[in-house]
Amino acid sequence: MYVPPAFRDDQVESIRATICSAGVANLVTATADGPIATPLPLFLDETEGEHGVLYGHLAKANPQWRSAPTGEALAIFMGPEAYVTPSWYATKQQTGKVVPTWNYIAVHAYGPVEFFQEPERLLEVVTRLTNIHEKARAKPWAVSDAPADFIDSQLRGIIGVRIPVTRFEGKRKMSQNLPEADRIGVAEGLAACEKPQDREVASLIPVSVVIVCEDRP
Repeated sequence: MYVPPAFRDDQVESIRATICSAGVANLVTATADGPIATPLPLFLDETEGEHGVLYGHLAKANPQWRSAPTGEALAIFMGPEAYVTPSWYATKQQTGKVVPTWNYIAVHAYGPVEFFQEPERLLEVVTRLTNIHEKARAKPWAVSDAPADFIDSQLRGIIGVRIPVTRFEGKRKMSQNLPEADRIGVAEGLAACEKPQDREVASLIPVSVVIVCEDRP
């Protein structure tokens, strides 16, 4: 990933927060037949290894696990993102020398990938992944809520994924390379947008003033 110095994110907590908040990652492996990518939820176990270990699962019918990877796998996690119009820049009024851009947060995680089929390991991964995404619900659903024989049959249809992370690349592009007046303009413009994600990005723009997002019905 191309990361200019102004946008580099080396903060461990920031990187982990992006991984935890991402609903779905893209798992990419290089093979002799070309790259293969699968969108799938992954979670990071921070207690394993120097940088943690990513876990998830994919369908057994997915050919990705059968194709021997060349080198490390890549898991791509995306955070909030939004289009930025040059109309929001104070510089537009001053010189007109402005162009559109896109603000976003991204994390790339690299490591050797292991695909596994042991039922006990698969059940642990499925249970942990389910608990992560159900915990915020008033009445969380648990894997144990379903009949055991049904769960066993479902486990036979998936392949586990384990990636011990060797390194992270973090990028946080939030207009921090722009003058303060332009950053304020971007934050105010995004805060007035209808899309919730635009307003989320507005809150991430580094400015010295408080930007209030407009209430939406």
